[in-house]
Amino acid sequence: MINFKYAIVLTGGIATGKSTVANFFVSDEFTVIDADKVAHEMLALHQEKIAELFGDNYIKEGRVDRKALGSLIFSNKEEKLRLEGLLHPLIFEEIKKQASEQDKLKKPYLIDIPLFFESKRYPIEKNIVVYTPRYKQLERLMERDGSSIKEAQQRIASQIDIEEKKHLGTYIINNSQDLKHLQQEYDRIKKEILDSFKG
Repeated sequence: MINFKYAIVLTGGIATGKSTVANFFVSDEFTVIDADKVAHEMLALHQEKIAELFGDNYIKEGRVDRKALGSLIFSNKEEKLRLEGLLHPLIFEEIKKQASEQDKLKKPYLIDIPLFFESKRYPIEKNIVVYTPRYKQLERLMERDGSSIKEAQQRIASQIDIEEKKHLGTYIINNSQDLKHLQQEYDRIKKEILDSFKG
């Protein structure tokens, strides 16, 4: 059996509106496997390994201090690679396991993978890119997280540029306007996806 046969990746850039689009799919009863959620589960399961790799100060009250760890890896490429070396294979195996259960149902489902193009780990043909121009991405990120312009630029720069992702997308959902427009974009793409799996 081919893994990920009915899978479509949902991706985009940080603060492009991917979570809102994921919620639209969930409310239309699509299954969405969330790679971030899986990553958080793997962090919790492997906190001893995190302490071993990065030090006990990244464990707070018996849990991984995700904010402190995030600050470290966004400002240090080597540390980021060390964390990815531990987590990415674990996340991949868990997602593969969940996806094989979904494939048995023979209907399209989504895997929300923020760093799909960056990781090059998932052999999935179709993807949806939630797109917003870079200046809007920056505005939304600063507003959402209360981060400084420097912090926001650093986080955006750690991903492939959104214009390049747009170019690589199978389907593009344009989130450069308001919520009503986003809903229309979503409805259009949802129809295209369902039509592509017919027959």
